[in-house]
Amino acid sequence: MKKYKKIVHLAPLDQSRFKVLYIFNLIIILCLLGRLVKLQVFNASDLQREARLLQSSKTNSLKKRRSIVDRDNRLIAYDKPLYKLWAHPKYFNFPGDSINKVRTIEEVVKKLAPILDMNNAALLGKFNNKISGIKLLDKIPEGKAVKIKNLQISGIDLFKYSQRYYPQGELYSNLVGFVNDENKGSAGLELHLDNQLKVFNKSNSIKRGGDGTPLPDNSGPGDFISDYKSLGLTIDSKLQKSAFNSLSKQVSKWKAKKGFAIVMDVNNGQILSLVTVPSYDPNKFWKYNSELFRGWYSQDLFEPGSTFKPINLALALEEKVIEKDGSVEDIGKINVGGWTLSNWDKKGNGYIDYPKVLQVSSNVGMVKIMQNLDPKIYWTLLKNLGIDKNLETDLYESTAGQLKAKDLFVNQSIEPAVAAFGKGFAISPLKLVQLHAALANGGFEVTPHVTQNFKERVNQSSKKQFFSHSVSKTVLEWMESVVDKGSGAGAKIEGYRIAGKTGTSQKALNGSYTSKKVCSFVATLPVNDPKYVVLVVVDEPSKSYAYGSTVAVPVAKEIIESLIVIEKIPPQIKDHEMIVKKP
Repeated sequence: MKKYKKIVHLAPLDQSRFKVLYIFNLIIILCLLGRLVKLQVFNASDLQREARLLQSSKTNSLKKRRSIVDRDNRLIAYDKPLYKLWAHPKYFNFPGDSINKVRTIEEVVKKLAPILDMNNAALLGKFNNKISGIKLLDKIPEGKAVKIKNLQISGIDLFKYSQRYYPQGELYSNLVGFVNDENKGSAGLELHLDNQLKVFNKSNSIKRGGDGTPLPDNSGPGDFISDYKSLGLTIDSKLQKSAFNSLSKQVSKWKAKKGFAIVMDVNNGQILSLVTVPSYDPNKFWKYNSELFRGWYSQDLFEPGSTFKPINLALALEEKVIEKDGSVEDIGKINVGGWTLSNWDKKGNGYIDYPKVLQVSSNVGMVKIMQNLDPKIYWTLLKNLGIDKNLETDLYESTAGQLKAKDLFVNQSIEPAVAAFGKGFAISPLKLVQLHAALANGGFEVTPHVTQNFKERVNQSSKKQFFSHSVSKTVLEWMESVVDKGSGAGAKIEGYRIAGKTGTSQKALNGSYTSKKVCSFVATLPVNDPKYVVLVVVDEPSKSYAYGSTVAVPVAKEIIESLIVIEKIPPQIKDHEMIVKKP
């Protein structure tokens, strides 16, 4: 049987149907095009921002500060990492649990309590029936934080932060200061050198691909490396401790208001020790009176008294108004402009040479010596010493000294007379150290400083010379006689050449002198090759017979003894004396 093929007759497409399909496809294309324009043009910035958020991960940027170390890299201040513990009970889940399982607070407490050294009931009470955002504990050390992290409990969060810690306590507080609860420098070097101590992060994000792999970007080398730099000080901690203990003992013994001691290298201004008493614990700064936070050794002024006499003798020698081997008559008192000035003991000393003037601390002798100098020249010389200028240093902001106006100084004869023995003007203890350093190093100005990188700025500045080398050498030898056989004899150490000068000055209040005293002693050693200056100032000792020789000298001697050991200073043989040891 034959099969016949079916013949299909083609008919033209229905025009209305074709139009519907065409319009439908056109609408889809236009919608897609509109969507594309919206994404590429109108939403581009938003989408880029969202992409960055997905592709980048934020690092935990801490408010960190650099450590502070002494010259031997011993820690003085550093940031200690601590943690805050937060809990969200509605998310409590242990490793291996199903996603929907929620552990009880009691189950979590049972795991946390042993690590935190707390009993279960105490820790449980901190939850206070809240289900989220519960701050359980603060100041958790890193060791415990690691143990808590290892528990891998969902709903437990640890927030890392940094807290400043001062391992040497009160030993450095008046120098270094402290940071407050917001980690901001609030006193001492922490405040004054805040920008050098803060760690500035260059970047705090890392770009990542879809699988979490870090992608290359424009970050520079070291952008994400921890800052291991520290602020190095010139201070020696062993000498610092010795000086602090000696000063504390003497301030307590004499029931004084406060005390200050410093050891400085006369050639470069590096401070090896700087202590003040009373002090405070910077780890608990909130417990102390804010008055203790001041750096009074550079901010408070005092009349230097007899410790300035060697400076005046150097000025007189420099101007050639006295001869090296000259002498002066001291009858115990002198009348100047209607005022009677006398020696501290009201006694005369007859004809005495200039070393003897320092040995007995003769006020009358100094007045007569400086009367040989024209008052205009004398005032200019004091001005050139920078008496009334701020001291540029890396310590606290210094207070400019006080010097009488030139007209008053020149026209009132009493002014240059009292200035001759260190009265009528005022300077900071730190300025007095600077001047005696110049007297020791051949006459050159140095800048007292405690940071090791400060020397770069010192080298760039031209040194100012106050005295000639010969004058400095002469006055230093005169000061040596004060320790050998004068008021500074208490600082004498066998085999060592030490120069010094005591000072005892009354404190002025509202233009009148009171019974309150400032006792001081300045020493330089070794005389044959000056390297160190030591200054001790004790303010308002309240017991009888308080003088520089009785109050300040014993402290200086103990500091010098420690300095000799720490710096390994060998004994010296004096030019005029042989030290012979018996076999």
